[in-house]
Amino acid sequence: MHDYIIAQLRLRSDIDLVSCGLRGFKPFQATATEGDADFHLSFDCNITPPAAIETLATSYVAEADADSSFARTDSGYLYAIKRRIEGAATVHFYIDSTSGRATTNIATNDGVDVSILRFGIWVLFGVVLAANEGVAIHSSAIVSDDKCAMFLGESGTGKSTHTRLWRENIEGARLLNDDSPIVRIINGTPRIFGSPWSGKTPCYKNLDYPIAGICRLSQAPHNKIRRLPTILAIGALLPSCPPLFAHDGTLQDMICDTIGKVLRSTPAYSLECLPNGDAARLSHKTIILNE
Repeated sequence: MHDYIIAQLRLRSDIDLVSCGLRGFKPFQATATEGDADFHLSFDCNITPPAAIETLATSYVAEADADSSFARTDSGYLYAIKRRIEGAATVHFYIDSTSGRATTNIATNDGVDVSILRFGIWVLFGVVLAANEGVAIHSSAIVSDDKCAMFLGESGTGKSTHTRLWRENIEGARLLNDDSPIVRIINGTPRIFGSPWSGKTPCYKNLDYPIAGICRLSQAPHNKIRRLPTILAIGALLPSCPPLFAHDGTLQDMICDTIGKVLRSTPAYSLECLPNGDAARLSHKTIILNE
């Protein structure tokens, strides 16, 4: 067995995820222990996946050039993904949402399809996170003064550019994760964790910090930041949560409950900005220094 600690949850795999190509999991490796894990992934190419009761969502996965579906079963969830190439097999990932035990039929004998495995684990681990007051947020997370700021926005709005500008203009600023950091409520307090999923930027850090603020970016011909009231803060944060889960009432209720707890103690902002150092200094001054 191979164990990994991610956002203080234990993921256990039948195979070594690092050796099969998921290098982002290396900083999260942990000593295997007796007893159950929060999430246990087994590999069996001969499994028959459980029947889907309801297909909740379909999507295109650009990273793998694949089509996928997310469905509810009688005891959990089924994620199916198939590359858009002739002869490609459908890969299934199934999780029992009560036990946290998951199974996939992904082929391992001639090497693993790394992109599909990475994304499949992200989906199933997201189910476990939701039940444990956690959620992966599509954002770029930057640390300064031992506090973390999260920058949200649609792809192409400049999240990565803005956190790069922090690193170039704010002494000591360092990236925590550039795509999918995890927010969890720990002992009643929101914290943000690095994760094995960081998009195109290889930033895999097994670290966590208090959240200084959450900021949604938009491009503009000026630099202006304002604090959002609670209802607008929810509207800013919710679209950056896993979109597949928005179609399931149980998962969405748990995620909304977590977001509500985060926003009770964490300010949220809207930043209209140019891609320049002044924008980075403005957001740092507001979110980290509270000026």
